[in-house]
Amino acid sequence: MRIFTLITFTLFIAGCSTQYANQDITGKFFPSVNGQTLEQNSVKIPADFTEEFTLLLIGYKQDSQFDIDRWLIGLDMTETQVAVYELPTIQGLFPRMFSTMIDNGMRKGIPKPLWKGVITIYQDGDTVQAFTGNVDPNNARVVLLNKNGEIRYFYDDGFSVNALNQLRDALSSVD
Repeated sequence: MRIFTLITFTLFIAGCSTQYANQDITGKFFPSVNGQTLEQNSVKIPADFTEEFTLLLIGYKQDSQFDIDRWLIGLDMTETQVAVYELPTIQGLFPRMFSTMIDNGMRKGIPKPLWKGVITIYQDGDTVQAFTGNVDPNNARVVLLNKNGEIRYFYDDGFSVNALNQLRDALSSVD
């Protein structure tokens, strides 16, 4: 009976995720989605972002955090000035059922002053993953938005110094 339950549970989890081909979304407009900060404030993305530029570091798996951390370190070391938000983005009904537990786990590992910069996306997770693609989900999706929600830079191939420099160039080229 335990084996049957375990197999059913595993199939349920696997059946809740859909794979979407990666695509270049540069020049497109980010879809309107809703999220919640770890402070439990609702955020409408991209409508609530009013800065000239906003950088989204989107992660689809817990292992994406390694890549996100490398981007954050690179941004800090180069003193790159941009509003940055981490977006843990999870698709499927199962994660939504356990969103409180998942968020509480993140709160335990993230210092409280940083909670406002982490916006979890559950209900619209499938929308975001379909938009960017989710092949190689350990890689962060790096999305630079202008104040109109247009994507000025996109990268999903894992952190590199060259990619960081391209992002910095995109920040310095204002139309």
